[in-house]
Amino acid sequence: MNIENKIAVVTGGTKGIGRAIAEGLLKAGAKIFICARDKVEIKCALEHLSQFGQVDGEICDVRSEEQVKMMLDECQRIFGGVDVLINNAGIGIIGKTVKEMSGDEFRQTIETNLFGVFYACHHAIPMMKQRGGGYIINISSLAGQNAHPRMAAYNASKFGLNGFSEAMMQEVREDNIKVSTICPGSVNTYFGGDEPSEEQSWQLQPEDIAQTVLDLLKMNERALPSKIEIRPSRPLKK
Repeated sequence: MNIENKIAVVTGGTKGIGRAIAEGLLKAGAKIFICARDKVEIKCALEHLSQFGQVDGEICDVRSEEQVKMMLDECQRIFGGVDVLINNAGIGIIGKTVKEMSGDEFRQTIETNLFGVFYACHHAIPMMKQRGGGYIINISSLAGQNAHPRMAAYNASKFGLNGFSEAMMQEVREDNIKVSTICPGSVNTYFGGDEPSEEQSWQLQPEDIAQTVLDLLKMNERALPSKIEIRPSRPLKK
């Protein structure tokens, strides 16, 4: 795909991995539409990202199908369509056992990490078909194939996302729509209550995931890496 002038939506695009992806795509010449739940975060992110190219954004809680549809409609109104969808928005309630976790916490995790991706794909696919094709990239996790104690809700959401992505990939490839899933290991962000620091410099950086997105988009049309695993090359010894 020639990224220049393509229209890309990045959910959870105000910080961490999402912001790095948005910045990388802007530098490659794409037009970017970001969303997040916090109005102040969107404003700050847009101020930063606007120096790299055409970018806009909208408040959106991906747990709401209505808000997701409105967000995508707004992107189509402003930029004329959707060519690329990066489903990055996600939450992780880490450190609680199944006994300790509330039903509401479990529900929020599944609704954000899985339902939110479904809503965005469901409404973006017809837009992509109108433009002759597109690319959907879902940001999953190595926790989507390796279970861990005190991560049951997050594991469940990402295991589900991986299966959903693989099935959807087979459904839409005849429509010239590619689907890839990126499964990172530890990334040096604020996700899950973590905090970026020099001590965590051994971890992946958000820019590493952004580079993976760019590499996927630039790959020859005949090739489809449907799932990418990416992990720190030199993790701390246990």
